[in-house]
Amino acid sequence: MQTTGYFDSPWPCEDAGPARLQAAANASSLNLEAGASLQATSRRTHMSTMTVLGAPGEVFLLTHSVLRSHLGFPSSANVSLIDPITLKTVRQSVPLAGGPMWPGGMAVHANGSLIVVYGRYAHKLDRQCNLLKSYLLPIHEAYNSFVVLNNGLVVTKNLSSSTPAQLTTLNPETFKSACNDVICPEASIARLSAIGNTVYVVGVSRVWRYHWHDASQRLVRDTKWQCHYLQNAPQSYAWDMVIEGDHGWLMDNGQHNYLMSMLGAGQNKSPNRLIRISLKQTDSFQTWPVSGLPFGSVTNPPLVDVARRIVVGFDSANRHLKAWRMISSPDSSDVQLQEIWHLPEMGAASHMLLFPNSGELCVNDYERFNEQVVVLDIETGREKSRVRTGGWMQGVVFPSPGWHNDFYWCSMDRLTRVFQATPRT
Repeated sequence: MQTTGYFDSPWPCEDAGPARLQAAANASSLNLEAGASLQATSRRTHMSTMTVLGAPGEVFLLTHSVLRSHLGFPSSANVSLIDPITLKTVRQSVPLAGGPMWPGGMAVHANGSLIVVYGRYAHKLDRQCNLLKSYLLPIHEAYNSFVVLNNGLVVTKNLSSSTPAQLTTLNPETFKSACNDVICPEASIARLSAIGNTVYVVGVSRVWRYHWHDASQRLVRDTKWQCHYLQNAPQSYAWDMVIEGDHGWLMDNGQHNYLMSMLGAGQNKSPNRLIRISLKQTDSFQTWPVSGLPFGSVTNPPLVDVARRIVVGFDSANRHLKAWRMISSPDSSDVQLQEIWHLPEMGAASHMLLFPNSGELCVNDYERFNEQVVVLDIETGREKSRVRTGGWMQGVVFPSPGWHNDFYWCSMDRLTRVFQATPRT
């Protein structure tokens, strides 16, 4: 889904767009044939977060350093233009000021520049990785990425389980505040989502939204809509929300103690849930258990295949991956889900990548110090192929497609290019 605020590329930002559908342009696919195998090229990285695509052949990598507060050194970020095949660095930015550590975000803006939010700073760079402007964000906390609205404005927020979320809106040209900051009703852990000029904020118990109001040139809260998704529920907060038509999809029980992996990292004894919320009716939502096991947990969103009407959820802490078919009732605003496949012992934790044209779903699988990337048929759950990334840590960040029927996988300590192996003759 192309949005006018982003550069016209197959993958200009995390999750391919602010609706977080995680779907590549229809022309892209791996087209793995029966019996085909995957191959990988990888390089060690220092806390890689994501790759995004600019003009044809351009691949940008966002990495960051580790916070060393006990030594008095704050963390910083780097942007690299890398070779799309070898992964070698072609150009690299100067260290970008950050501060409190949390994986940030990067996007290629419609105006052609790179936007980065990391720590408590926003940065604007050209596509040769030269720093143009920086903006110090108001709260001394990590900011977890941003969304670009259709009008080009950049909206970001602080990440906290206690400090109320504060939305800062930046003008992409001047790189100054476009309006007064907005204080949200509660804290927010999840990343922002957006459709058009509307921003959705997933708080620690509720979801609410803000519309950009042209006349007053500011974000205005929609007081007629919200969703209290944790109402009367023992689970902990939800992570990022996927927007699909009139529905928002997310998963809860997001509190965990991830260090090397999500395995056994859940901190709430309840099972985690897949949640569908209505974007038309206030406080209207449905829930489904994923694995049904205690201490279920995730740190990322589900995936929705819009054309096939399939939603994929997971329980990273217990290693379960499940898919349902969406069935809409003609006389109800509810959605029925029919389970179509279930893979226990699949250690998926990262944001995912869907090639809609071929129905190829890319996920990760993890056991102790061994991460693998797996390509599944989203209709059946059948495994087409898998390959080791070489990463010791379980990836919980962002993949992207490449330019050559391939894709990139970030695993914090490793960047991997995955492609189809050349058949032996």
